[in-house]
This record gives sequence, C-alpha cells and structure tokens, in this order.
Amino acid sequence: MLDWEAYRTQLGSTLGEMGRLSPGTIRGYRELGEAGGKTGHLDAKTRELIALGVAVTRQCDGCIATHTELAARHGATREEVMEALGVAIAVNAGAALVYSARVMDAFATVAPKAE
Repeated sequence: MLDWEAYRTQLGSTLGEMGRLSPGTIRGYRELGEAGGKTGHLDAKTRELIALGVAVTRQCDGCIATHTELAARHGATREEVMEALGVAIAVNAGAALVYSARVMDAFATVAPKAE
C-alpha cells in the first residue's frame, strides 16, 4: 500500500522545484485550479469530491493524494467520498460501454474488407 502522506510530501517537494525552474507553469496551474472556486456556486467539499472522481478516472495518484486530504479537510465523510467514487465507477463503466459501441462501428467498416 502506498504511503500517501510521504508521497504527498515528496510530490510537494518536486512541484516546488518545478516551480523554481518554471514559475509561470505552476502559477498558471494554480490559477486554473482556483478559477472555478471563485464563482461560489459549489462549496469546497463538493469541488474536492468531484476532483476525487476525476482523479480516479484519470488514474492520477498525485491527484488522489492531494484531493483526498483536501476533501477530508473540508469535512467530507467516508460515505460521501464513496458516493463520489461510485459515480466515477458508473461513468467509467458507461464510457467503456459507449466506446465499445464505437469499436463495433469501426469493426463493421473494416470487417467486410478483411474477408
């Protein structure tokens, strides 16, 4: 099992070094992340729950480490996190179903030529 706290610390250190090498890149990333929150339409906890669903979908350990801590800090419960993950699981299964239909469409166009 991954040591999430150690990983988050290591990631922060590496990102800090990247920020020293290319401050505009990190500044732009932070501004992008903060932009949606400025509207005030979603609270911080909801935004972090969405981020966790996206993190799972994108299979990003850094996002999981970061947004899990932030979700907890903003009061998310285990049950809320699991519900958000359930949405990610359902959407991923749905995406696999839709893209499977695309494969079948693509196959239908090449199969007659392969005979």
